[in-house]
Amino acid sequence: MAPLPRPRREFWASQGENLRIALEALRANKLRSVLTVIGNVVAVMSVIAVVAVIDGMNTYVSEKVLEQGLKVIYIDKFGLITNEDAWREAMKRRDLTMLDAEALKGQSRLASEVVGQLETNKRVRAGKVELKNVRILGTTEGYEAVGTYDIDQGRPLEDDEIAKRRGVCLIGSELAQQLFPVVDPIGQPIRVAGYELHVVGTVAPRGNVLGRSQDNFVLVPFGQYQKMFGPHESILILLRTRPGADMDRAMDEARVILRARRHVPLGKPDDFAITTSETYMSLYQKLTAGIFAGTIGLVAISLLVGGIVIMNIMLVAVTERTREIGIRKAIGARQSDLLSQFLSETVVLSLFGGVIGVLIGVALALFIRLVTPLPASIQPWSVAISLLVASSVGLFFGVYPATRAAKLDPIVALRQE
Repeated sequence: MAPLPRPRREFWASQGENLRIALEALRANKLRSVLTVIGNVVAVMSVIAVVAVIDGMNTYVSEKVLEQGLKVIYIDKFGLITNEDAWREAMKRRDLTMLDAEALKGQSRLASEVVGQLETNKRVRAGKVELKNVRILGTTEGYEAVGTYDIDQGRPLEDDEIAKRRGVCLIGSELAQQLFPVVDPIGQPIRVAGYELHVVGTVAPRGNVLGRSQDNFVLVPFGQYQKMFGPHESILILLRTRPGADMDRAMDEARVILRARRHVPLGKPDDFAITTSETYMSLYQKLTAGIFAGTIGLVAISLLVGGIVIMNIMLVAVTERTREIGIRKAIGARQSDLLSQFLSETVVLSLFGGVIGVLIGVALALFIRLVTPLPASIQPWSVAISLLVASSVGLFFGVYPATRAAKLDPIVALRQE
């Protein structure tokens, strides 16, 4: 006749007793417990820290890199280059000119603003102070609609100054501080490529993006830029869509206008590139997904090693407690009782490592947030999954030692010295 099932109250009392024994085992062998779960600690710590950093980077990129908004379309000669073959193909394309920008401005019904820009890096001098690798931007009218140029001091460039190629400029806050640390920069002259420009305004700080300052630039009228550096250079066209306009439709419209303007034959690929902020965001997310996948691989290795270590330590524990197991069986303990006891110990041991890993991972994420501009944030789901995986590893690798303990012959176990 099969034994009757145990009452529910007795079952939970048994589980509580198993948990107490497991915690006592941890306290009795503190150093061994810590060394046993190092693999789990590394795995859980890696998941918490990497998820926090990647989430922070996504937020950072969304706020900084995409601060111009998702309503700006970028049209240039090269586009997003990811390999050498694409670079060689792009080099064969004709340069984009202001005639292309004017065609878009005159024919596009979905664009509220079309701006042409040029960019280079040059030295800038003011008095005895000279700075290298300063971004020099040449722009047409409407530049404020396609970028972030909040004026801190002075005034913006006026359309009349841009149209008449005046020798005036806006400068970034970092450049203003370095060139004019003790005087008001408004009205002061600076020299770029041998040409004198007068500062009419400074732009409010915009911070760094992935280590590159966004406040180290000089913004000049488009014609003045060509006067300083020559007209033979492909331009960047920035097109801002009208409120409520569909981005895909605006991109298709711009493509049709430029193909007609540049006489691209039917069936031939575009001889220009159209991108948006979403294009760069998508590439960035693929890169971070690759980083996360690599981290998961390392985590899997750490968990495997940690699980094997836990299994070996529990086998040692079974050997050390063989006589105890014999006594428990002699007084009526079932195989299920011993199985439950040793599985509880392995799960508690794994969770112990998981908790330590969570604490270290959270501390690391907070440290990164403190010393870098990344807004690293702790995701509750990453903590929950880490602890669940850690306990599952203990459960999986604890089955063999627990089964071995449960199947010990009580007579043989009692003879063990």
